[in-house]
Amino acid sequence: MVRIGPMTSPVARPEFSLTRRDLMAAFGAAALCPAWPATALAQGRTAVALKARTDGISLRPGSGPETPVWSLGNGELRFKRGEVLDVTFGNELPVAATLDCRGLDGVPAAEPLTSRAPLATGATDSFQLPLRHAGTFLCAPLVSDDASAPTRPRPLIVTGTSPVAIDRDEVLLIEEWRLRSDVTAIPPGNDPKDSTPIHTINGKTSYDISAPGNARLRLRFINGSQRSVLAVKLENLEVRVMAIDGQPAEPFPARNGALILAPGSRTDVFVDAVGPAGTTFAILLHDGKQAHPVGKLVVSNEPPLRAAAFPPAPPLPGNDMPAQIDLKNATRFDLALGAPAEWFRTADFKPSVAPAFQAKAGRAVVLALTNRGAMASVFHLHGHHFRLLDRLDDGWKPYWLDTLAVEPGQTQRIAFLAEYPGRYLIEQVAADWAAPRLLRWYNVQ
Repeated sequence: MVRIGPMTSPVARPEFSLTRRDLMAAFGAAALCPAWPATALAQGRTAVALKARTDGISLRPGSGPETPVWSLGNGELRFKRGEVLDVTFGNELPVAATLDCRGLDGVPAAEPLTSRAPLATGATDSFQLPLRHAGTFLCAPLVSDDASAPTRPRPLIVTGTSPVAIDRDEVLLIEEWRLRSDVTAIPPGNDPKDSTPIHTINGKTSYDISAPGNARLRLRFINGSQRSVLAVKLENLEVRVMAIDGQPAEPFPARNGALILAPGSRTDVFVDAVGPAGTTFAILLHDGKQAHPVGKLVVSNEPPLRAAAFPPAPPLPGNDMPAQIDLKNATRFDLALGAPAEWFRTADFKPSVAPAFQAKAGRAVVLALTNRGAMASVFHLHGHHFRLLDRLDDGWKPYWLDTLAVEPGQTQRIAFLAEYPGRYLIEQVAADWAAPRLLRWYNVQ
């Protein structure tokens, strides 16, 4: 049995030294992700009602009212691979909103702005979401940068049809806030002056996990911050990375137990609660300036679940991703990041504008992403996952991503197979709280 509760004792701050440049350089550290054979998919239709609404979160427990936020409700959404969701989305916010589901490949009919127009206050919309892949994903209301409150994402977990040997499957949603003295929060895209940065895990400023000895936990870390690259570390604990951005990886140990997470990115890890009862492993968060404790994993007083910890885990069942990408015959495009001339803020985006690029279905696409801005830019591709290419463009890193941070003056090349016809968004945002979200779109024919 695993118990969750608030932190009751301080965690000593250990050595966890990083700079913002370290965070950027470490993002995308090596993982292995081979191709997997096809597996049988679960079948079924599930009705899901989601409402974008005004909510609240306690960022200063015991000292005043809750902080107003905009959300889709609390708790994770959990379904099985192969299910089709019949989604009814309603907007109860005071501004227009649409639903953005991050990491779901090949669902053009549900794509925000290109297919689903923003809903006015009180309006509803219905569409289908086929869950092609198992993994860790994210849903959030998509609103313009003139919002009066920050939005909260809601985890979407899609489980596979094959069993995985774990004792607990736990989501850890990390969020970042800019809190004013009156306990209201400044939404991203606005100047955060006169505010205090606060981080939470699953809505708590301190988050504890208690598990019996030798229990194996799957921890799904999500960076719910919309602007900051963050590092999270489980001190003195072996952390094995199992999936990145919703796609399985060949398991590998996280260096020094630390994970680098760009805004909106997700990393699934396995950890074992080893040691005698009372053993504590601090959970630390680093924002590029300093590290601070945000929780801990504690070995409980319950009898150990087994005499010894499990042996190293095999890879997770795969999602039938493309085994190869034909770079030789790829269609190639250049995209400038950090330069808003051809990009649009959310409120100004219109699907009638020309696409950033067009590709034929079944064709490989290579994008050269050059950051011309003065600070790091975070790029997110809707509709498809991509490979990060080697510098010489003669191969790729052996993992899949849907999000990539690019440093100023740097060019990164990515490649994906245009499998799913349709119109999809591409996003960029500078790693700065006041920066606007910028959008374009691409077309697969």
